[in-house]
Amino acid sequence: MDFKNQKPIYLQIAESICDSILAGKYRENEKLPSVREFAAEVEVNVNTVARSFEWLQNQDVVATRRGLGNFVNEGAREAVLKLRKKEFFEEQVPEFFRTMKALDITMDQVIACGKYACAFLATILSPNGLIY
Repeated sequence: MDFKNQKPIYLQIAESICDSILAGKYRENEKLPSVREFAAEVEVNVNTVARSFEWLQNQDVVATRRGLGNFVNEGAREAVLKLRKKEFFEEQVPEFFRTMKALDITMDQVIACGKYACAFLATILSPNGLIY
C-alpha cells in the first residue's frame, strides 16, 4: 500500500477496505482478514490496523464478533457510499469551487465541459457500457 502524507495511515487503510467493499472484494457478512494478517499485508503496526477497524466499526461498516473476527456489516456498501458522498460534498466540492474562482472559470464553462465529456464518453461506450 502506498501511503499519502496528508491523511492518517489508519484512515487510508480504512478507505482501502471501503474501496474493496465497493468493488465487491468483501461482501456483506463476509469475514475480513485478521488485524495481524492485514497489518502484515500492508506492512504497518498491528495497532494502526486495529484503529482502522475501530473507525470502520464506528461508521457501521464492519462489526467484531467476539472470538471470530471482523465481518462486513449488512448495509456496509450503502454506509460507505454515504461516507464518500459526505466527504465529496464537504471537501471536494468546496475545493472545486475555490479552484473555479481562482481560475476565473464560469459555471457555463463547466457545464459546457461536462456536455463535451458526456458526448465523448457516449462515442466510446457501447450500449452495454463497455469501452470499444
